[in-house]
Amino acid sequence: MLSNKLGITNQVELARVEEKISKSNAKKLYDTGDINKLEVGTYKGLADIHRYLFSDIYEFAGKIRTANIAKGNFRFAPVMYLEVSLHQIDQMSQSTIDEIIAKYVEMNIAHPFRERNGRSTRIWLDLILKKELKKVVDWNLINKEDYLSAMERSPVNDLEIAHLLKKSLISLVNDREVYMKGIDVSYYYEGYTEYNIEDL
Repeated sequence: MLSNKLGITNQVELARVEEKISKSNAKKLYDTGDINKLEVGTYKGLADIHRYLFSDIYEFAGKIRTANIAKGNFRFAPVMYLEVSLHQIDQMSQSTIDEIIAKYVEMNIAHPFRERNGRSTRIWLDLILKKELKKVVDWNLINKEDYLSAMERSPVNDLEIAHLLKKSLISLVNDREVYMKGIDVSYYYEGYTEYNIEDL
C-alpha cells in the first residue's frame, strides 16, 4: 500500500482515485499546451511529466528514488549509480529510431522514480519521436502482453520492443485523439481501466 497525500488506506480505492486524478492531469497536460514546454529527451523532462501526473497523489512524484527496486527477478539501476546513469542517458543521441529506442530502454532500466515510471516514460518517448522523427506511437496497435514481455526482455535484447514500436509509428503527431487514446492504452498496460480519458 503506497503512502499517499489523500490519506487513502484501501488499495482498490487508491487505484481508482489515482487513475482518475492522474489521467485527468495527462489530459490537462495536452489541452493546456504544457506538454510543449517540456524538455525533450532529458531526465528533467521526464521528472516534470511524472510530477505533472502524480504530484496531487504522491510525495515522491518527480523525485529521484532513494531505494533500490526490482520487478520480478530484474533489479533496476542501483541507487548509488542512478544519478550517473541518468546523466549518461541525457547525453545519449536521439536522432534515429534505433537510438531513441535504446535511450527509452536505458531510461526504463534506470527506473528513476519509486513507482509509476511506465506511464510517464511512454509520454516522454512519444515527445522524443515527435521532435526528432515527426512520428508518434499508435499505442492501440501494440498488444499489452507483447509490450510487457518485450519490455521485460529489453535490458538483454531490445529487438522485440524495437520491432513493436517501429511497426506502430504514425505521422499524426499533433492529433489530440491519438494522444488521448494513447493515454488510455498506456493505463490499460498497467491495469487501470475504470475511466475513459475523454469522460474525465
